[in-house]
Amino acid sequence: MSNLIDNSITIYEALKNIENGKYVMPAFQRQFVWSMEQIEKLWDSILLNYPISTFLFWHVDDENVTADTYFCKFLYDITFDSRKSADSANYDLIRINPSNTNTAILDGQQRFTSLFVSLFGTAKIRQKHARKKAGNLDIAKLVIELDKNKTTTDEEEYNSKKYDIRFSDRTSPTHFELKNILEENFQNESTREAAIEDAIAKVSDNSKDYARKILHTLYRKIFIERLIRYTEITDMSQDDALEMFVRFNSGGKPLKKSEITMSILEAYWPSAKTEFGYILEGSYKEFGSDFIIRAALMLYGEVAKSNINRKIADDLKNNWSKFKIALANLEGLLIEMKTDISRFSGPWNVLLPILYYIYYNKDYANNIAAIRAYLLRAIFFIYFRSGTTGKLQQIKTKINDFNGEITIEMLNGMSELSVTPGKIDDVLNSEKGSRVADEVLYYLSVDWLDRAIKYEQDHLHPDSKFNLHDKPYSISPEDWKKWRGNRNRLPNLHMLEGKINASKNDMPLVSYFNSLTDENQVKFYERSIIPENISLEIDDFDKFYEARKKLLLLRIRALLG
Repeated sequence: MSNLIDNSITIYEALKNIENGKYVMPAFQRQFVWSMEQIEKLWDSILLNYPISTFLFWHVDDENVTADTYFCKFLYDITFDSRKSADSANYDLIRINPSNTNTAILDGQQRFTSLFVSLFGTAKIRQKHARKKAGNLDIAKLVIELDKNKTTTDEEEYNSKKYDIRFSDRTSPTHFELKNILEENFQNESTREAAIEDAIAKVSDNSKDYARKILHTLYRKIFIERLIRYTEITDMSQDDALEMFVRFNSGGKPLKKSEITMSILEAYWPSAKTEFGYILEGSYKEFGSDFIIRAALMLYGEVAKSNINRKIADDLKNNWSKFKIALANLEGLLIEMKTDISRFSGPWNVLLPILYYIYYNKDYANNIAAIRAYLLRAIFFIYFRSGTTGKLQQIKTKINDFNGEITIEMLNGMSELSVTPGKIDDVLNSEKGSRVADEVLYYLSVDWLDRAIKYEQDHLHPDSKFNLHDKPYSISPEDWKKWRGNRNRLPNLHMLEGKINASKNDMPLVSYFNSLTDENQVKFYERSIIPENISLEIDDFDKFYEARKKLLLLRIRALLG
């Protein structure tokens, strides 16, 4: 159980702790994203005596960090673009010695980095049109205008700065650079007043009191007042720290765990995002980086633990060519199974066990029947509707237990992937519009579907013919109620080309069939899986429904291996 300790220190104490290496950031922290304006407003808030929010510290020691626990140093130098937004920068990864470094900042990175670079570091502005790796950088000093007659603030504007504090590459005699407050003559009580008078020497006489007040306030806010209020969490593991960071990050927009994981991966492999981009621009363009990250966890780590460590990052980087070949082979395998990789851009978790099999077993192509059986069972039975990472870890273990193969025997030994009458009934009772109905109809029809044509789920006997006032005279109210309940279920559904579906509209099934040519009538029976010698009249819906249900059951069982 983690313990919480509330405390406070001065800004100077906190920044000295950063300088001396006592404070670091977890590797899963995101990049510094604040603009120069946000830094300026932070200092404006401090001078105005506004609170700057509580910080969240994680106490680290030998009990809760391992050799795989990496941290990042705070940035000394930050480069801003011509619009004064921060350029992304790679943090230096370090291992820590807990006897010296004992605090990781879970919430407060942006504020601490802003304060640190203001007083201890350097801010640079990249000139417009200058390349990132080229020179053309101007040093920008954080200054405050001490002469009120020269201030350019608009106190009437909402959320504007009340003090004229800004980064500038040009200074005037009435500017005071904030980091100068760290000089010995300001810190020493016996010389402070003289230092202040020297700093305001060029200020207009009617602004000297204003300038003195600013410098006294600045000194007090940095060295005297304990403005850094923090909650320190002790006895907490790295996994718990990651979870807490995801919940309490201070950026306004909650971060997904996968976004943090990507940050960790980039820390170990700076070009990861670029390499991912090459894959996500091609056949896998709708998948997203989450897919690649989880695939890496599936292949090289424990997928149930969604944390990237150094080993997994190195394995992915060092085996990147083999990883890309496995992805290409996965796409080829799906094409051989007459389906398209883009069909899985949403439910891509279902592909990861197949990718694992392909990656580690060069003979995978000899076992397409079992792979297809796994894929369709996982889809039809909605295997990944919950507990996804745990199930991926489970099936990975099962594949290893079966000599690195996916087999029918393996599937039949897994309760959620075995074929049972109850599961088949659930599939047959899936309704129009459901994902299961869509997937089952797709795979029942995959041999004849034209990829260039859009198809839709369609009722065989039209939905509109099951209104209460349309009940055939010979049908009892009880039977009609049952028929109405079955009209949207799989045995009354088929795949139909979108344009034909629009023209078919509410035509009775028998009328639609009779409107077809002899050749198309044959195709209709084959493609819609209609039992032979069965009436298509609405009065015989029950017989039609039950006969087609039996035929679908046989076809579905065959698909499931």
